[in-house]
Amino acid sequence: MFQNKVAVITGGAKGIGKAIAEGFRREGARVCVIDACPGGDYVGDLADKQVLEGFARKVLADYGRVDYLINNAPPMMKGIGECTYEEFNYALRVGVTAPFYLTKLFADRFAPGAAIVNISSSRDRMSQPQTESYTAAKGGIFALTHALAVSFAGRVRVNSISPGWIETGGTVYEGSDAAQQPVGRVGRPQDIAEMVLYLCSDKADFITGENICIDGGMTRQMIYHKDFGWVLEGEKQ
Repeated sequence: MFQNKVAVITGGAKGIGKAIAEGFRREGARVCVIDACPGGDYVGDLADKQVLEGFARKVLADYGRVDYLINNAPPMMKGIGECTYEEFNYALRVGVTAPFYLTKLFADRFAPGAAIVNISSSRDRMSQPQTESYTAAKGGIFALTHALAVSFAGRVRVNSISPGWIETGGTVYEGSDAAQQPVGRVGRPQDIAEMVLYLCSDKADFITGENICIDGGMTRQMIYHKDFGWVLEGEKQ
């Protein structure tokens, strides 16, 4: 399906990003991975402007174009209680600025039929305490998606995916951890990778500026204390 297409993936050395990279490779794409961890084609900190520029130069020198850009690298998660000014800005540089700047660096070299997929999070619409740096970055890339879709209208389709609980370490969750999700299980990296491949394919050529939440239905489940077995922690039913 993607024979000889060029797919660029940030944060592609492990977890969801690795599953996305493997999916593209299975379909015949030439994959370029940048990650802060060893295991990618290019190791570097996405918060660093020079790293982004060096990576973009390498991709274009090697392939001359980009067919698919997958902005997947996750920002740090720290809350208002301990997150410093510098750490908050760092999270935004990784989670929002890097996707924007890589898109800008590749802007004139996207191939016909190109697609961008940004990986947001279900936390772009719901929160737990002390998650501000991560949540703000994911909300930013959620909004960046539709802005880029309009700017690239007719040239590049731009969509985002908001994963829910995706287990990347291989642990199999059962009991309440699985049952709290309407589909009855915790998500897998492949659940996200398959949607990325679909959004980059010709089958999705009428979809742009959209966000798709893949969370097993958790954000659709209404919860009231003492209704349908849900009980606030520390209280008896």
